[in-house]
Amino acid sequence: MGLFDKFKKIFSSNNKEEQKEIEVYDKGLEKTRKEFVNKISLLNSKYKKVSPEYFEELEEILIMADIGVNTVMSFVDRLKKRVKHENIENSEDLREIIVDEMFIIYVNNSIMVNKINFQSEGPTVILFVGVNGVGKTTTIGKIADKLTNEGKKVLLVAGDTFRAGAVEQIIEWGNRTNCPVIYKEDADPSSVIFDGVSKAYNENYDVVLIDTAGRLQNKDNLMKELEKMNKVIGKIIPNAPHETLLVIDATTGQNGISQAKEFKKITDITGIVLTKLDGTAKGGIVLAIKEEVGIPVKYVGMGEGAKDLQTFDIEKYIYGLFKDM
Repeated sequence: MGLFDKFKKIFSSNNKEEQKEIEVYDKGLEKTRKEFVNKISLLNSKYKKVSPEYFEELEEILIMADIGVNTVMSFVDRLKKRVKHENIENSEDLREIIVDEMFIIYVNNSIMVNKINFQSEGPTVILFVGVNGVGKTTTIGKIADKLTNEGKKVLLVAGDTFRAGAVEQIIEWGNRTNCPVIYKEDADPSSVIFDGVSKAYNENYDVVLIDTAGRLQNKDNLMKELEKMNKVIGKIIPNAPHETLLVIDATTGQNGISQAKEFKKITDITGIVLTKLDGTAKGGIVLAIKEEVGIPVKYVGMGEGAKDLQTFDIEKYIYGLFKDM
């Protein structure tokens, strides 16, 4: 039994909570699946036998799904080796292998750390970074909703004092999720963060979610600002922040990969939040991020609702991508 058959068996279980999550992945990956799977099906109809031409067209399909050129080249090389080693001639026999290799490329013999590093004692501090317009503040609101529903005491900190409307937006999310918000108008971001983390520490909060300004144009300034924030946080809670999550808009495609590479140079990114995955037919960006940047995806946004932000699960992702194959 191949990996995909195992996924199908697992996800046909009667666990209602898991079924809801699978439905979110199913719906969120619909655009990518229709585009991607249809093209592979047409390719297999066009070429009954595996050939150099088949692989050339498969490369194009994978690149168009935003999997990334480097990832695609290594992926196709692996397929060719398996075809040769296993004496595969029929293109239909490659379907299962394509799914298997997609999974292997993401996992790549590494331990999948897709969970948040919650602390057993004291507040867990999570810093959110990313350029403007990627949905950073909305992501914070959705994660606050998720965590409060799990019974955690959550504090929001408006560390983006630069963008007009940023403070109002996070206050609105605070009202929606019944989470207090620490903010100051026209203040130094680090002073706001100092107040927020101090309150969280003194009042026994479980989690602190910190918004930051989305500037990448002047990297030196941003680096200094983030260094200052990290020092301020670390003075109050040693070894914090415990997570620095980079928020990327999936619809920006390869530009999102570039942002990840730039932010990785500036600060220690522990995970990716990929928003608006439902809005693109190029959902292969999940694989490209892991392969090209080496940072795990921790959350994926599959729609507008708070419940549409899901903890990333590679098995559910692969299933949602290929279920029609």
